[in-house]
This record gives sequence, C-alpha cells and structure tokens, in this order.
Amino acid sequence: MKILVAPDSFKGTFTAVEVSGHIAAGIRSAGGNAVELPVADGGEGTFDVMVRGLGAPPVTVSTIGPWGDALTAAIGLTADGTAVVELAAASGLNLPSSRGRDPIAASTYGTGVLMAEAARSGARRILVAAGGSATTDGGAGAIAAIEERGGLNGAEVVILSDVTTRFADAARVFGPQKGADSATVAALSRRLAELADVFARDQGRDPRTLDRTGAAGGFSGGMWARYGAALVSGADYVLDLLDFDVHLAACSAVVVGEGQLDSQTGQGKIVAAILSRSAAKRIYAVVGSLGSDLGDFAGNFDDVIVASDADAMVAAGAKIVQTEALSPHLAPQPR
Repeated sequence: MKILVAPDSFKGTFTAVEVSGHIAAGIRSAGGNAVELPVADGGEGTFDVMVRGLGAPPVTVSTIGPWGDALTAAIGLTADGTAVVELAAASGLNLPSSRGRDPIAASTYGTGVLMAEAARSGARRILVAAGGSATTDGGAGAIAAIEERGGLNGAEVVILSDVTTRFADAARVFGPQKGADSATVAALSRRLAELADVFARDQGRDPRTLDRTGAAGGFSGGMWARYGAALVSGADYVLDLLDFDVHLAACSAVVVGEGQLDSQTGQGKIVAAILSRSAAKRIYAVVGSLGSDLGDFAGNFDDVIVASDADAMVAAGAKIVQTEALSPHLAPQPR
C-alpha cells in the first residue's frame, strides 16, 4: 500500500513539510508506505516547497519591508538560472513596521529589490509567489526598485497566485484584510485606475482586462503590464513542478491537507487542484479545522479528519492505513 501525502501548510502553525512528515509517520507506523510531497499554491509556504522541489539553494539579500524597514530575505537560485522569490518575504502583511501599518504607504519596493538581485545573479526565469502581501500599489514600488537597479536583463517573470481577481478589483477584494477602511479602499482603487491608465498608455497593456492581475494588490498586473509576466495558477504550477501526476499514478490514495477546509478551498486553492487530478483515487483530507460553510464540498473526500496538532496528524495517518486495508471492498468516493 503506497499513499501520496500532499498537504499545504496549516497557516501560522505548521509548514507543509511538517504536516506531511507527521501524517507520513502515522502511515508508516501502521505498516503503510508514504510518499511525502508537501505542496503550496502561491501563498504561504510556496517558497519552501519550490526551493525544495527545484533544488534552489537560498541566498540572503538585504532589502526593505513594505513600510521601509530594513530586513533580509532569501531568494532561491538554481544552477540553470531559475530564481524563486516570495513576495511576502519583503512585502508581506505580517512583517514588522516601525512606522505604522498604513495600507496606502505599503509598497512592493522590497520585492523589486529581490527580483533585481535575482536577475543580477544570472537568473533567466524569476518565479514569484504572490501570496500574503500588505500592499495595494499595483507593483509600482517593485517596478521602481527594478528599474533603479538596471532592470531584469530580459529574465522571464512568472507570477504564481491562488486568485483570479482583476486589477481594478484588488483594493475592494483584498484591501479590508490589509487594514483599509471604505474611504481607503476608494483611494486605493483610484490609484490603481490611474496606474492602469499609465500602463495602457506607455506599455500598451491594460491590466484591467485580464484575470489574475489583481493578485497581491495588483502587483501581478504591474508585472504583466511592464515586463510581460506570465500569470499562472500557483497550485497547478507547483503540482507540475513536483511531478505530482507521476507520483499519484504510483499510489493507491492521496492525502491532502490545509489549516481550514471551507467553501474557499474549491476556489483556486491547492486542494481543489489536487481533487481535479485525482478523481480515480481515494482522497483523504487531514485539516486543522472545518469551516461552518463547508457544505457539500466535504463530499469530495473519502474521509475528512480534523487534526490540529502533531499527535493528531500521526493518528490520522494511522487511521488512513486502517481504512486503506479495506480497499478491496472500497471504491473511490463518486465525484
């Protein structure tokens, strides 16, 4: 019996690597064979998953946070010229600030420093995980930092996100979770509209016309308009990077996981991407909690196990082996 263990992080508590390790330990303790494949979708934990998957040693770079505080952040660099950048490492909502946490002042400048340094170090492709931003500057700060440092030297830019929101809607959709009240949301929306007009005039690209341009407060749209960045599903990109389908084919079942399973899970998140590829397999979910709005989405799984600590994750892995032992008598859940 071989079981693929492919969880996302439990936001703020366990990394995807930790979750997969605990579940896999439980599977092995009960006599099963576990294949650990921690995953991410462009949000929290994507950097660690991709650096591990690509074999990209981290390099520390001096930069600044969204409100101008000096900090260091890591970029991953492979020998063949691929760089991995996590926007939240330099422009994240949870970074400290000595100057207040003004959502209008929050800038992606620090992320631009990381991208420029990746290009200076020889990167020909720069992958940016766009989750967790504090910013709604349409990428203007990052563009300023990149241009001040000589540009990207022709490097391809790929933005990984788990949302399809458009540029014009970024402030309305994401602004409140970054501390913006209704008046601030309106001001941010006006600023994005003015920036989109500039992009359309100067670059011939209007980010308001394309899905995914609103990720990270419009950062993805700015990268698309200025540098022709590819805007992709972080979930599918990471699964392809990790050869998920190859691993899945060799397993009888797959275990997914995230901090909270709720109605948002089916909207571009990594669990939904795995479900779409795994219909012929038994699928188990190990999660930190269940949302009250989960509804019929629970029917996508052969079992859903709540496990909010390491011991419970180990126990969940063992329980899955016990269920799989009955597999000759079980068919995958209809989906």
